[in-house]
Amino acid sequence: MDNLAHSLVGAWMAEAGLKRTTPLATATLVIGANLPDVDAVFALGGSDASLYWRRGWTHGVLALSLWPFVLTGVMLLWDRYVRRRKHPELPPARVGPLLLLSTLSVLSHPALDWLNTYGVRLLMPFDGAWFYGDALFIIDPWVWLLAGAAVIMADARTRKSAAGWCVLGAASTALILFPAFVPWPAKALWCVGVAAILWLRLRGTHILSAQRVATVCGVGLVLYLSAIFVGSQVAAPRAMAWLQAQNLSVERTIAGPLPANPFVRDIIALGPDRYHFVRADFLADAESRFRISDPSAPREPQPGPIIEAALSAPQLRGLANWLRLPTYQVEEQPDGWRVTIRDVRYSRMQSGGLGTAVVELDAALRPLRVAQ
Repeated sequence: MDNLAHSLVGAWMAEAGLKRTTPLATATLVIGANLPDVDAVFALGGSDASLYWRRGWTHGVLALSLWPFVLTGVMLLWDRYVRRRKHPELPPARVGPLLLLSTLSVLSHPALDWLNTYGVRLLMPFDGAWFYGDALFIIDPWVWLLAGAAVIMADARTRKSAAGWCVLGAASTALILFPAFVPWPAKALWCVGVAAILWLRLRGTHILSAQRVATVCGVGLVLYLSAIFVGSQVAAPRAMAWLQAQNLSVERTIAGPLPANPFVRDIIALGPDRYHFVRADFLADAESRFRISDPSAPREPQPGPIIEAALSAPQLRGLANWLRLPTYQVEEQPDGWRVTIRDVRYSRMQSGGLGTAVVELDAALRPLRVAQ
């Protein structure tokens, strides 16, 4: 998930009542909710380094067991040498609650990451297997809206903080309203949600406290995440049955999310030698609930020597490790081969970019050039 979502979830937990457990509770929850993403520094090494390291060691079981202690220690040091040195009259932060909050917030991070199709390696460093929830798009406006409502009510009390939230609200609204791939009902619902938050902040604070709003939004968030996860689990086997009724041989299906639309699933079906793409719409009538959304793409269950040579390029060790649903295009050149590698999870949404690489090989299948 994006770090705005992680931060808002951490801040939402604080507003739900956890900020009262100890001094520095809110800061601990927000920092902990983002802490596993310290591996983002590897993005400075390029896209392949990012694919190789991201959502690995820092998101794995070993790191997740250590992060709460690291974060608790850092917060205690800050409390002792910065916060209470400036204000010695303040009560000290408490070790037990800080450790509990650190654990809760750190674990919220891989839980959200697991829900999308990018994947997370939860067993690192002992096992590099990827795990996927296939339910939540990497950027989800409804997580922003539900987690952010109580935070805005509690925090936007000064002109400076209100101005900051207004800028963030305008930027996020632009991200929802302007892209053509976001359906108009989602845009309308987003505007209604933003207007409701503004009304609660300006007129409704005497009716609902920030903690009560946080409780209601928290229940809504849990129900929303549960519903979209169940929706993907239901859509995948039904799409498989529909494809088989079309006389297509299908081994398994994966139901992924679409941006801002929890009622539709992007189905990828794995046939013996082709990927088939189906759009599943829960709001459509039974006869039109499933339809072919894109032309099928070739699948290589057992890549040949040319493809294996391309994948062995040192510049692609991250991509080769991350690929889940690869498709390959092999073109013969006068002096060798050109291999285009794509992951169909993302290649149909964009030209190039994530999950795409082009490798040029010489006649002896040695990599000459790699472009990502």
